[in-house]
Amino acid sequence: MRHVRIFDTTLRDGEQSPGVALSLQQKLEIAQALARLNVDIIEAGFPVNGTAEFECVSRIAKEVQGPTICGLARTHKLDIERAAAALESAAKRRIHVFTSASRVHLEYMLKKTPDQVLELSDEMVRYAREFTDDVEFSAQDVMRADFDFVLKLYQTAIAAGATTINIPDTTGYGTPLEYGALIARIYKDVIGGRDVHISTHCHDDLGMATANSLAAVENGATQIECTINGIGERAGNTSLEEVVMAIYVRRDHYQAQTQINTRELYRISRMVERYSGMVVQSNKAIVGDNAFAHESGIHQDGVIKNKETYEIMNAELVGREAAVLVLGKHSGKAALKKAFADLGYTLDDAQFTAVFARFREIVERKGPIQTDELRALVESETAPTANLFALEHVQFFSGSGLLPTATVKVGTPGGSVTTTATGDGPVDAVYKALAEAIKMRPELDLYRVESVTGSTEALGEVSVKLKLGEVQATGTGVSPDIIEASARAYLDAANKLAAGQAARQPRSLEEVQRSGLGK
Repeated sequence: MRHVRIFDTTLRDGEQSPGVALSLQQKLEIAQALARLNVDIIEAGFPVNGTAEFECVSRIAKEVQGPTICGLARTHKLDIERAAAALESAAKRRIHVFTSASRVHLEYMLKKTPDQVLELSDEMVRYAREFTDDVEFSAQDVMRADFDFVLKLYQTAIAAGATTINIPDTTGYGTPLEYGALIARIYKDVIGGRDVHISTHCHDDLGMATANSLAAVENGATQIECTINGIGERAGNTSLEEVVMAIYVRRDHYQAQTQINTRELYRISRMVERYSGMVVQSNKAIVGDNAFAHESGIHQDGVIKNKETYEIMNAELVGREAAVLVLGKHSGKAALKKAFADLGYTLDDAQFTAVFARFREIVERKGPIQTDELRALVESETAPTANLFALEHVQFFSGSGLLPTATVKVGTPGGSVTTTATGDGPVDAVYKALAEAIKMRPELDLYRVESVTGSTEALGEVSVKLKLGEVQATGTGVSPDIIEASARAYLDAANKLAAGQAARQPRSLEEVQRSGLGK
């Protein structure tokens, strides 16, 4: 069977989702998770787009083993030089050079003629080849471009030394029939088209990103560019988990395969959801809460008799354990260690000690916890955060006719601080008290609360996003008590802000192009 390469761009295109800003540490964690997932290529970022972006690509190139590490560059020498420098430590490196193809892009963004774009693309692909043998070339917005020009542009790139040509439907305009036909035409009519990898990059503006990518595979594409949970600009990108499982389940049809370790899909989906603050919808294919749930009586009866009646894949295949693990106050360290190992987590001694202490505290208060609650607990407690502020106590009073009042005790570098505040509700009061205790006044940009397992006794998981000036940070807190979980989430984000682990919202490609940076 053909091997279809998975090119993950969560850390570059995915981070351009409105409101998403990942810290360096979060990006490193996601990159390591992508390596465990066994993706072929990680697009780590856009090195010319600032010092932080350069450092991120450089750190991933140095620390993440396995996948090819890729840096994005426009058709500018400085972009290519910065990408090459950032990728210097990578065992396998790729420079991804891009331009635009549509008339509207050439006229209003590049301000160049088609002949100028052809000449510059030829020159810059050749220049990128001076730094690496692995060069990818993309032309944005091909589905709204003149196809004859598109073919000439890709033929120019191949002749200049591009080893992968990527076909971006940047605005999500194409249909599967149209996009597949373009891939087939490139494969058939472009000189050298059969000697390079043909790649897809589809956006989901009309809800067809996954379908378009799969249509491309049917017509000869050997690489899919995608993101975890399908996050990305506007309506998002092709969803990695969807295309991977579609190719796996229907390998008889596509006559293709990937090398993805599918049992890591759910785990990395949760990680990206938590760090990005973008909730995965319940009915999301593969990783949504309802993906393997059955409520209809007829469906339940069929699944009980034989899972194949209404399920085309096993939950375990994507890391969703069918068997629910329950651990309680009588569970010891050995049982907890085995549970973590079964779920794919590796904890050092310090992490395990911290998680075990929180586990004991929680089960004493609420009773046994289940698999998803255990996941939420370990992910919350092991997230790499400088622990400048620690919640020691939280208490609140609220009710009909009463002014919501909260008292918090917070461990700080200068010792424990106790403060009291009132607010419009218990969470508002707690957050005002915490802000006073830590002497910071961040703006609350997002607040989300979820019941981990859905029952009234479930752990509550709270996610927040705090902004302080131009930087922002996300935080997560887990507890049987929603107010306590809210306080923990606030301090988790505040710790990142205070320790310099926050992130700035990245600029989009369009903003960078308009800025003229690197010309």
